[in-house]
Amino acid sequence: MWCDNCLLLLPLRTGAMAWAVVIFVYSLAGGLFMLLDGHYFFFLYPEWYIYGGIGIGVAVLALLNAIALSNRSYIWTRACKFLWIFVIIISAVRATLIIVQLQRGKDKIIWECNHGGQVWTSNAEYAAKSSFPVGFCSAGFNSLNTAFIISLLVDLVFQMYMFFLDWRYQRRLERYDLVKTSSGE
Repeated sequence: MWCDNCLLLLPLRTGAMAWAVVIFVYSLAGGLFMLLDGHYFFFLYPEWYIYGGIGIGVAVLALLNAIALSNRSYIWTRACKFLWIFVIIISAVRATLIIVQLQRGKDKIIWECNHGGQVWTSNAEYAAKSSFPVGFCSAGFNSLNTAFIISLLVDLVFQMYMFFLDWRYQRRLERYDLVKTSSGE
């Protein structure tokens, strides 16, 4: 027995496109945040650029996936499904590194907040603005850390579900092709 609608939260193709657009929007926002303000939270030079670049890469894949689904392209859907595997693994490693590095830099982040938002000395040359964003200091490190952890876990769950939607749509296209050829159309 084949279940066409098992584990689907939305209609398959349009729901998958909407899911991809949601991933695109928050990955682009997160990637740009890391590229612009990541130096306030991470203290090894290229670290925030790497995290931001991965976020932008996820956004590009999600956009490509939405376009592939909108065109009903079997080849591009398969390509996206193949790429999601690697992106999920890279994102899981990124999430682990972000959590570990936030814990390692806890004292420096607290120092930045306690000194009126002054940037930690090793990152001063990379700062586009001269002070730490005030909103992050008012929340406190524990709240900030919890928000990062929850958002990274939600990101991984969303990406895994997008992979499932790609797989499910690919199977539907394959089955449709089999039904179409066996009926002689």
